[in-house]
This record gives sequence, C-alpha cells and structure tokens, in this order.
Amino acid sequence: MKRSAWRFLWVSPEIRNRLLISLGLLAIYRLASHVPVPGVDRAAIAGVLGGAGSGQTLFTLLDLLSGGTVSNFSVLAMGVYPYITAQIILQLLVPVIPALQRRMEEDPREGRKWMDKWTYYLAVPMAALNAIGQIQLFRQFATSGQQVLTFDLGFNLPTVTTIVTMTAGTMFAIWLGELISEHGIRNQGLSLIIFAGIVARIPTNVAKLLTDESQRLTISVFLLFITVATIFAIIFVQEGRRHVPVMYPGRRVGNRMSMPVKGTLPLMVNMAGMIPLIFAQSILTLPAVVAQFFVNSSNEVVASIAGWFQNTFGGISPLYWLLYFLMVVGFTFFYTDTLFAQQNYGENLRRAGAQVPGVTKGAATQRYLTKVLRRITLPGAVFLGLVAVMPFLISLVSPIGGSNSGLLLVSSAGLLIVVGVVRDTYRSIEAELKLRGYDSSLLVR
Repeated sequence: MKRSAWRFLWVSPEIRNRLLISLGLLAIYRLASHVPVPGVDRAAIAGVLGGAGSGQTLFTLLDLLSGGTVSNFSVLAMGVYPYITAQIILQLLVPVIPALQRRMEEDPREGRKWMDKWTYYLAVPMAALNAIGQIQLFRQFATSGQQVLTFDLGFNLPTVTTIVTMTAGTMFAIWLGELISEHGIRNQGLSLIIFAGIVARIPTNVAKLLTDESQRLTISVFLLFITVATIFAIIFVQEGRRHVPVMYPGRRVGNRMSMPVKGTLPLMVNMAGMIPLIFAQSILTLPAVVAQFFVNSSNEVVASIAGWFQNTFGGISPLYWLLYFLMVVGFTFFYTDTLFAQQNYGENLRRAGAQVPGVTKGAATQRYLTKVLRRITLPGAVFLGLVAVMPFLISLVSPIGGSNSGLLLVSSAGLLIVVGVVRDTYRSIEAELKLRGYDSSLLVR
C-alpha cells in the first residue's frame, strides 16, 4: 500500500525551512501593504473605491494586479505590476530585434541573466510612471470637494517623496518575491505575492456581494455554483495533456542491446497557465492610467480622446471585454510558443537518440511538436479568454450585475491565478520531496 510522501513535509529540515521562510516573507508583505503612502487622505480614497462605474471597475483590476494593496493606497499600492509590465515589454522586443534574438539563442543562460537584469532596470521608471498615473487616477475619480492628496501635486518635495516611496515599495515587493523564489518555494515568489493579495481580499469581496439582504440567498447560491464550476473547469483544462508517442533507443546491457522503448511526450493543453491573464490586464490598464495625464487638457480634442480611453479601458465598455478576450487568447499562443521554443524538444530528443515515429529528427520534430501544441492550445486559449470575461458575461444574466459585477474577478481571473499558484506550489513542493528521496512510489507498506 502506497503512503503519501507529504507526511514527511516537516521531517526534512530544508523543506520545512523553505516553507517557514515563504510564510514569513508573505507575512512581511501583507504587513507592509497596510503602511499608507505619506500625504494621502484615506477617507477620500475610501470614497473613490466606494463609487461605481469605470473608476471602481478599473480600481478592482489594479487591486487584483497589486495583490489587494490599491484599496489601502499603501507603499505597495502597485505591487509587482511594473515589473510584469517591464517583463512583457522585453519579451515582445526579443523577436522584433534580431540582436536580442541572437543573444537569447546563442547562450540561453546568459541571455536569461541579461533579460532579468534589464527587467529590473526597466521596472524602476515603469514604477515611477505608474505611481504618477495612479495618483492622477485617484484624483480624477475623487468625489467633489475631496482631495486625495493633502498637498498640491507638482514638482515639489512632497510629490517627489510620494513617488519615490511608491517606487521603493514596488522594488521592495519584487525583492520579497525574489527572496521567496531563492530561499523559499522555488520559482514561485512573484506568483505567491499576487496570490496572497487575492486570497486576502476574498472575504471582503464576498461580504460586499452579500450586502443586499433581499437577494442574499440567491447571490450566495449563485456565487457558490459559479466558484465550484470554475474551479472544476480550471483543473480539468489545466491538467489536460496530449501524449505524443516517442521511441527511445535501446540500451546496451553487457553484450546485448535491448529493444527500443516506447514512451510518450506529454504536451499541456494550457502550458501558459495564468500568465496570459496577468499580461493582458497589465497591457489593458496602461491606456486608462496614461489617459489620466491628458483628461483635463485644455485642448478639447486631446481631452476627448483621453476620456474615451478612460471609459473604454476602465472596465465597463463591451469593447474593453472584447479586447481583453482577444488579448488573452493572443498572449496564450505567444507565451506558449516562446516557452516551447526555449525548451527545444526537437534538439533534446535528437541528442537522446529518441524519435517521434514517422517524423525526421531535429528541426522537423520541433516543427511537428509545435504544430501539435498550437492545435491543442486553441481550446486552452479560448477557455482562458472566457474565464477572463466571465464577470461581463455573468453581469448580463445574473442577479449580481451592476457595479458588483467587478467583484466576480475573484471568482474568475483571480480564481484562475489562485488555482494555478496552488497547483504550481504543490508540484514544486512535491519535486522537493522526491529530490530528497521522499517519493510516495517508494513508500510501500
């Protein structure tokens, strides 16, 4: 009888220390998320977040990306969002600029180091720009007679202090994420930062959905049904595999040569995970943030265009949800192709002497596998797109509707991130257990 290796979770000192370090760093992040930005009126911020329309929906999106810190307007109000934006920009530039593409292909390890270094460099100005945009965004949606800032926004010491503080907070959040990846749960730092914020916001968002006493029971049942159905669909799609047959060469045992071994290469239906949703949200929120700089322009044409961008990309326009769906689908294919090309299965199989039956080794195998992967990625990409626009679709047919529909992000995109992070964290811990000999297949009673 097999026994689970997870009962040894606290037996291994190194694994136990990694888990404790991860929990400790997440606790530090959540504590820092309540440290307010200097010079901000918290009552005015609460008034903005309690409103409705494009402003409230856009703040919900930003709150998801920042890990629940926008609602507090803390020093971590931007979360790791600028770093993700910088990462997106550099990944989009690699296939466009031949020199960058050659650097990544000639030496992938050094290319990755170069990419990580410049992502940090680019994250600093992106954080400063986003801090200014976020302040302008709150000022724009502040109710009449209220001022979000206790000082006049301009080139002065209080303004510079606020921007520097918010930028430093973002870099601090990124640093905590890197510490988790290095000393805690491997390669899960930034994902756990976002995960912690989403989970921390779920009780508050559920309480807001249940404020209407006349529909409390209906909303509760409906929300529970949507949550369970979404979790089931996410797990079903995320665990989907296409097993490509592969023939591995036989091994020499003494003077004999064993027969070739039949095996399979599992290709995931959704290799990209929750990354496309984060990418798409990061890109789509940029126009609304940048538009705040021009919405009060003296030029009527500029102000009108800025207002259109603000309303369109604020989260209430059907065009926004259509673009969101298309960008999620597009980013799914883009990220899957990029990730699969880096793994270069065709060359790795050729070096191992393995071959897909009926397909030439090397580049031809890579092209064949890429074709198969793109075919099975299509349903996964459409599924991610539907999950992304679920709040809009539900608001058309559900009793929740109205301004509360934005809260369903916790049950769709946010829930996808939560399930994805839990799954990846589970596999990371399981890999650590197997690495140290705690393999359930070896534990037989």
